Amino acid sequence: MGFAAHLFFAQMEEVSNIQNEVETRLKSTEPDVEVLLAERVAAERVRVVVDHPNGVDLALCERVTNHLRDLLVDYSLEVSSPGPERPLTKPEHFRRFLGRRARVRTREEHEGRRSFSGELVGASDEAVTVAADGGVVAIPYADVKRSNLLEE
Repeated sequence: MGFAAHLFFAQMEEVSNIQNEVETRLKSTEPDVEVLLAERVAAERVRVVVDHPNGVDLALCERVTNHLRDLLVDYSLEVSSPGPERPLTKPEHFRRFLGRRARVRTREEHEGRRSFSGELVGASDEAVTVAADGGVVAIPYADVKRSNLLEE
């Protein structure tokens, strides 16, 4: 494996570890908070996007920040609500928003493209299916680089 590939996989493992650590910590302290995304967005900054059945307000963001402060001592922390272009990172997220428009960006090319915008028409345990302008395409979750809802 070349250096670039090794670095890519190390970064992917780190993102997964950050997501898992944040989810584990919040599960015990804020069980109703759903972690939609936890990612390192700069060398020393982590972004956490959360949702809650009663919505996300400043007080919730402050509580989440306080719960994670010691976990992320080497990073500055940004906690926010999902907003209208909510990130989709898990099969259940895609299932919840079937029928809505989303953008799915892939790691590898599918039919000569890496970005698909269209209606979410399927979400199995292995792949999301998007009815994009070029046709219907099934994209394995392992190949989804980033995905989010589109404003309607």
